[in-house]
Amino acid sequence: MSTLETSDSVTALAAQVEALAAQVRSLSSRLEAAESHAPSNRLTLLVLSGDFDKLMVAFMVANGAAAMGTDVSMFFTFWGLCALRKDRQFKGKTVSEKVLSAMLPSGPDAAATSCFNMAGMGPAFFRSVMKQRNVESLPGLMESAQAMGVKMIACQTSMEIMGIRTEELIDGIEFGGLGVYLGDALDSRTAFLI
Repeated sequence: MSTLETSDSVTALAAQVEALAAQVRSLSSRLEAAESHAPSNRLTLLVLSGDFDKLMVAFMVANGAAAMGTDVSMFFTFWGLCALRKDRQFKGKTVSEKVLSAMLPSGPDAAATSCFNMAGMGPAFFRSVMKQRNVESLPGLMESAQAMGVKMIACQTSMEIMGIRTEELIDGIEFGGLGVYLGDALDSRTAFLI
């Protein structure tokens, strides 16, 4: 092999190495971009239902995920807001808001079951069974979630529609609109509707 042929081979090999290096740089930058857009270790729950059993599931999932080190956001809207109510207030409300206040359950202990409610006996039955089996109560699950840093957000639009005021809700609640929920949901690995 002549010196000219060797020089041509080295030049061709150097060109191939440079092409491979360019591909590696391109793939590295694409990988960095993909990693920056990857969902974070977060769970977002959209809590629409105010039913006892569905609230139990929502808070069991939230507590379990938080215990595993996952950031958890719970966005409460419409009937789900009832779980966050601590009491009924009528002062300063319109007639329709007073009617809604009177009709909506106040707090987790007033939540009806989605099935077998039986004029309120269903929730009492389930609470009794849960107590016998050492299953945490719904208020207890809510307290645990707050203690573990689960972010609970009340939908401001739903609050306005349903005539629920901030002072009617338990302490430690954040307030936000659809944009807050969507921001959390789009940044989450998992999002559930309950």
